[in-house]
Amino acid sequence: MKNTIFTGAATAIITPMTEGGVDYENFGRMIDWQIAEGIDAIVVAGTTGEGSTLTDDEHRETIRFAVERAAKRVPIIAGTGSNDTDYAVDLTKYAKEVGADAALVVTPYYNKATQKGLIKMYETIAEAGQLPIILYNVPSRTGVALEPKTVAALADNPLIVGLKEANGDISKAVEVMALAGDKIDLYSGNDDQIVPFLSIGGKGVISVLSNVLPAETSRMCKLFFEGNVKAAAAEQFRLLALTKALFSEVNPIPVKAAMHAMGYCEDIIRMPLTNMEDDHKEVLIAEMKKAGVKI
Repeated sequence: MKNTIFTGAATAIITPMTEGGVDYENFGRMIDWQIAEGIDAIVVAGTTGEGSTLTDDEHRETIRFAVERAAKRVPIIAGTGSNDTDYAVDLTKYAKEVGADAALVVTPYYNKATQKGLIKMYETIAEAGQLPIILYNVPSRTGVALEPKTVAALADNPLIVGLKEANGDISKAVEVMALAGDKIDLYSGNDDQIVPFLSIGGKGVISVLSNVLPAETSRMCKLFFEGNVKAAAAEQFRLLALTKALFSEVNPIPVKAAMHAMGYCEDIIRMPLTNMEDDHKEVLIAEMKKAGVKI
């Protein structure tokens, strides 16, 4: 049986920025707060962390900084995916070198690889990087989907340990678990599907919601694992309106506005993304207050 990187909720953490670059002071504050609130793991430089618009130096430094700041208190999972396999290999090797616990590797956007190409790419990254890999399937962003049979084939590789499934199709997740549930850990990539994923054997969630409510997101998973499914579902329902508000514009626009309102960063997001529309922000702030977020 492969080692599980984490069980529960991992925060796909934002990257706080100033006009001059990454704001490491506030990044450190956020990491410390997340851990103090009981989050189970942290994903750095993923979609929510604007990994695609970080410079190469920033991308590497955010990974190194997070590993050192966390100091083994929780696992650090580095976003190292790219549509350039050689670049993904280099980033994954670097993440291994600086002490990351795993890499989150997205399917190659724009190129639209075949399933055969995806298998070859992931196996290449895993073998070259020698770091546990969590597959990341988000076809709405990348234009290519990991099919369940492909996941099952990849799960035979001892270094490919997990799947962040964000295609929105619970039936595909069920098929993955039927084919490979004993060989790979499944994580929800959508905050409105945490409890459904747990119900089919999922290990947890890689979450945007937990940026603002880490304790509550982690607790939702814990309640389920303790056998209190009704309470876990009630928490899923209670936080649904906030979850929707956090995705009322493309991620990470709303969550960055939310973290700014909480005093953790400037509301700076890199083009081609732009700041949240005022009417959406009003709804977001209102739902944050209803959910008990301290603003």
